[in-house]
Amino acid sequence: MRNAVAVSAMSVPDPPDGADAPPRRRARDDRRVAWLFLAPVLIGFAVFYLYPTVRGVWYSFTDYSLLNTPKFVGADNYSHLFGDEQFFNALKVTAYYVVINIGSQTLLALVLAALMHRLTRSVVVRATMLLPWLVPNVTVALVWRWLLDADLGFVNHLLMGLGFSKTAFLNSPTWALPSVGLMNTWAYTGYTALLLYAGMLQIPGHLYESAALDGAGEWRMFRRITLPLLRPILALVLVVSLIGSFQIFDTVAVTTKGDPAGATRVIYFYIYEQAFRYFHMGYASAAAMVLVVILGALTAVQMWLLRASRSDLT
Repeated sequence: MRNAVAVSAMSVPDPPDGADAPPRRRARDDRRVAWLFLAPVLIGFAVFYLYPTVRGVWYSFTDYSLLNTPKFVGADNYSHLFGDEQFFNALKVTAYYVVINIGSQTLLALVLAALMHRLTRSVVVRATMLLPWLVPNVTVALVWRWLLDADLGFVNHLLMGLGFSKTAFLNSPTWALPSVGLMNTWAYTGYTALLLYAGMLQIPGHLYESAALDGAGEWRMFRRITLPLLRPILALVLVVSLIGSFQIFDTVAVTTKGDPAGATRVIYFYIYEQAFRYFHMGYASAAAMVLVVILGALTAVQMWLLRASRSDLT
């Protein structure tokens, strides 16, 4: 059989000199199909993100007020913004809220994720933890406003039953912002915990087995194995939480409307007031552009500090 194949191969005559060789089949080019599938996403990005961003940058250099034709005023909005005490107070209030929200949310999520990872991997537990995240923020704010009501709220009835005095949480300059922060902590901790739990599942199990054989306890394994190997996922969670915390608006709008005495006037609510209450659209656009720069800088610093692009697994 092998000899027959060799003879048949030798009997095939070579093409005469000058004759064209048989055309080779070209590789299939899928770039057109790829661009076709990407087109809806790119169009949506251009219409709903890129165009509004470019328009917002233009408005930040104008005196646009929704009632007149935009007129170019240069950097007047920015110069006025950097001298506005209310703007810096809104940034300070937002920073305070970010510390409360990210601190409590990340710590609770780490504890819950570690408990799920080491003790139980029940689907029912994971689904239950995700339920608060599925509730709209406006509904969460309304429910917690009723719970924290000074006269009819369940929280104050519970405190009075334990011997404490009732507190007007949402009307107190001291307690209003922490109350708003803890509302969103309750709503988003379960979702954050599931993200961290998914990252913990990527850690090889033999590392925990080896550490247990060496006599390491759960706390030591958490510090020496889980946290270092969880760094990329933790960086992602912190960046997303940071941006989301700066975007707090609906909870404030439903519960306190920036009061009492501006104690909950976060930066998004301040921009909303300037744009749609006072019709200073150009000034609000300038504040939004400054916020974009601040978020970009904070995100870059956070990624650098956490070394998010590297993992101890490699």
